[in-house]
Amino acid sequence: MRMNLKVLLPFQIFAEKSDVSRIVAETREGSFGLLPHRLDCVAALAPGILTYETEADGEVFVAVDEGMLVKTGPDVLVSVRRALGGTNLGQLRDAVKRQFLTLDEHEQSVRTVMAKLETGFLRRFANFQHE
Repeated sequence: MRMNLKVLLPFQIFAEKSDVSRIVAETREGSFGLLPHRLDCVAALAPGILTYETEADGEVFVAVDEGMLVKTGPDVLVSVRRALGGTNLGQLRDAVKRQFLTLDEHEQSVRTVMAKLETGFLRRFANFQHE
């Protein structure tokens, strides 16, 4: 028995592989492996390297951003914000550090604006309750 792996991005399918013999993924608690007979599970993925192995391709590495992994029977669905494929593990690890672990300037400014809006709303709500 083998697994079917599908890696989804927000607007496209990044990879779809069948005949997968093993998968290794990273969570905030550490790495874990999936074999075909493992019980069904759900895991929140951390930015890192997803590894899978097929007979045809051998061991394949994919740099993934945070997301979710769902295993149901032989099907494994990985849904992440961003993914990069490659054969050089060192370059992929650098890409994870550079692109996935650091927020770009736009995302940081959006988070700052949202925090200010939330704080202002809570302050006005608290004042409204006291009146």
